[in-house]
Amino acid sequence: MKENSFASAFERFANKVTKLAGSSTAFFIALLTVIVWLACGPIFHYSDTWQLVINTGTTIITFLMVFLIQKSQNKDSMAIQLKLNELLASQDGASNRLLNIEDLSEEELIALHRYFQILVQKARKDDNITASHSIEEAEERHEEKMIDHQKDKARRHQKTKTAGAGQISR
Repeated sequence: MKENSFASAFERFANKVTKLAGSSTAFFIALLTVIVWLACGPIFHYSDTWQLVINTGTTIITFLMVFLIQKSQNKDSMAIQLKLNELLASQDGASNRLLNIEDLSEEELIALHRYFQILVQKARKDDNITASHSIEEAEERHEEKMIDHQKDKARRHQKTKTAGAGQISR
């Protein structure tokens, strides 16, 4: 993927500014600016112009930083999603249906969340909390457990029935 030179230059600029803005040095420069501005208050008789200087400066900086911070967050979010996708894709038994889950609509995410809540309720009933590894495996294992449970119940009922019949014939 070839980026154009403007996008590439902006990327480098945004990375540098984001790192600088998040540094201790940037905080102390901002603090020093506010202290100098406050100290200048008596000199300018706390005029409207004196107040306008700090208001305008902070508004402009905040406006521009919103876009740089959002760009940085978008990039970080995408990198995290790709790392999570790689982990999911590399795990045996993991559900590949969860790859790129961030692209689902909010309604689809809510429906999936409800489904996981059901799995959590089922897992709480299990003795071994590590028994399920994916959505599909969890469902299959739950169904198998239910079938086994029904078979055990039928065997116990049959034993009770047979034992009861043996006592009657005596």
